[in-house]
Amino acid sequence: MVDVIALNLVPSQEFLSQVRRAWDRGAAVMPMDPRLPVEYQKLLIASLRPTHILDTEGIRSLPHGLPAEVGDALVCATSGSSGTPKGVVHTLDALQAAAFTSTTTLGFDSSTCWLSCLPLHHIGGFSTLIRAIVCNLAIVVHESFEPDEVTKAARAGATHVSLVPTMLQRIDASHFRTILCGGSRPPEDLPGNVVTTYGMTESAGGVVYNGLALNGVGLRINAEGEIWLSGPTMLRCYRDGSDPKDSEGWYRTGDAGSVDPSTGILAVAGRTDDLIITGGENVWPEPVEVALLNHPGVQQVAVVGRPDPEWGERVCAIIVPTDLNSPPSLEELRDQVNIALPRWCAPKEVEFVASIERTPLGKPRRAALRQA
Repeated sequence: MVDVIALNLVPSQEFLSQVRRAWDRGAAVMPMDPRLPVEYQKLLIASLRPTHILDTEGIRSLPHGLPAEVGDALVCATSGSSGTPKGVVHTLDALQAAAFTSTTTLGFDSSTCWLSCLPLHHIGGFSTLIRAIVCNLAIVVHESFEPDEVTKAARAGATHVSLVPTMLQRIDASHFRTILCGGSRPPEDLPGNVVTTYGMTESAGGVVYNGLALNGVGLRINAEGEIWLSGPTMLRCYRDGSDPKDSEGWYRTGDAGSVDPSTGILAVAGRTDDLIITGGENVWPEPVEVALLNHPGVQQVAVVGRPDPEWGERVCAIIVPTDLNSPPSLEELRDQVNIALPRWCAPKEVEFVASIERTPLGKPRRAALRQA
C-alpha cells in the first residue's frame, strides 16, 4: 500500500517538483484547487480520503486516510451524476501510456517546451505535467490563464500548450507550434496547428485527436449510439474500489456520438443525459448552439431542455446577446436554427442573460441551467 498525498498548492514549478518527489518514492498524488471554499475542500478530503495533505503549511498526515495500491500514481477528482466528488485512480503505467501515445502522435524534439496554464486539479491541465515528467520535456507552469502571459511564454520558447475553446479565442494561435484544444466544442474555423481532443478523467485525458483514436485506444459506438473507450490509459478503478469498465475493459463514457464509416472520424453529439426529447423528436444541444452562434446578435449560448406539459420538454436557448439592450427576437433565432436544422430543433423559449455559468473547462453547466 502507498500514500496518497493531496497537493493543495497553486500551479507552479513547485507543484511540479512535488509531483516528481511523490512519484519517485512510489506515492500517489491528488491535485486540489486551493481556491475552493474550505467546506468543499473538506468534502473532497472526506470523500477521497488521502493519507496526507501538502499545502503552504507543509505536509501532514490525515485521519481516516485510505492508502492506494502499489503502482497507483494519481487520484483525480471528478463529479458523479449526483455532483458528489468521485476519485478516478490511475496507475503510473496508465499515465506513462497516455504521455507516450500523445507525445509520439504530436511529435517532439529538443526544442519542445510545454506551457501549462489550465487548472492542475483537472486531468486536462495535469496531463501537461505528465507529458513533461514521463517524456522528460521542458515545461513552464503558470498559475492561471492570462492571455498576455501566454503570449510572453510563447515568445520565450514555449512551443506546445493545452487550452479550452474560450482561451483559444483570446490568443494568437500562430505563436505556438501545436495547441491541444479540448473540454467543449471548438470553434468552426480552427488554425492548422490546433489539434482537437476528446477524452475524460477516466481515460487520463484526451485519447482521440482530431476525431481519430490514438494508438492502442479502443473506440466503439454501441447500439444506442453511446461512445465506449478501452485501452492502456483507462482508470484502474474509482476511489471507492468500484470499476466502471466491463469484463473486457470497455468504459461507457455517457457521451453520444458516431463514427464516419469512410474516414473513421468520431463526431461527438453530446452527453446522453443532455439529450432533449421534444414532441417525440431527439434534439442534441450542441448543433443548436452552433446554429445560434451564426446569428450576429448572439455572443454566447447554452441550449437545455425544460419540462413542458404539451411537448414533454421544450428547447430553451439561454443567450448572452451581443447587445443586452437590443437582443434578437425568438422568431429571428428560430429562423436562424431552421436554416440548418429541422424545425423541432428551434428553441421554443429564449432567456437573455449577462453571463452563462460554465465549468473550468468551458462547458455550460447544463444541469444548473435546466433548473434555473
